[in-house]
Amino acid sequence: MEQLLSIAIFLGFGLAFVLINLLVGKVVRPAMPNAEKEAIYECGEPTIGNSWVQFDLRFYIVALFYLIFDVEVAMIYPWAVVYREMPLVALVLGAPFIGIVIIGYAYEWYSGSLDWVRSSINTSFKGTAGINMHQLARRDPEVIEDEATT
Repeated sequence: MEQLLSIAIFLGFGLAFVLINLLVGKVVRPAMPNAEKEAIYECGEPTIGNSWVQFDLRFYIVALFYLIFDVEVAMIYPWAVVYREMPLVALVLGAPFIGIVIIGYAYEWYSGSLDWVRSSINTSFKGTAGINMHQLARRDPEVIEDEATT
């Protein structure tokens, strides 16, 4: 029960710290909205055309791969610590996990998902509606904008 009380006090102080900082920021900072502040900011450059364009699908795929392998690294650290204490058990439990990760990495490499610059469009990867996802990923944003206006 004492541990739960300690955790509750810690969470209470953390929540109070966040709320106090939000309140102080709201009270102290001046509120002077204008059109310039509400404009879309594009890396210091004026926007060209519509700023709400479809992003390249490859950015999304790379982000998913990063998340997958980041979780994999987070799983390997505790496994490495336990491996010293129980080598046989850790090997039996960790080997299938590492094997699955290696198979996944090999599949990504084989399918060309890790190739940022592609020389040709791979037509084997199709979405559920029969849409070629690689063709969508390589489309020019201006073409997408022109199609949206027609």
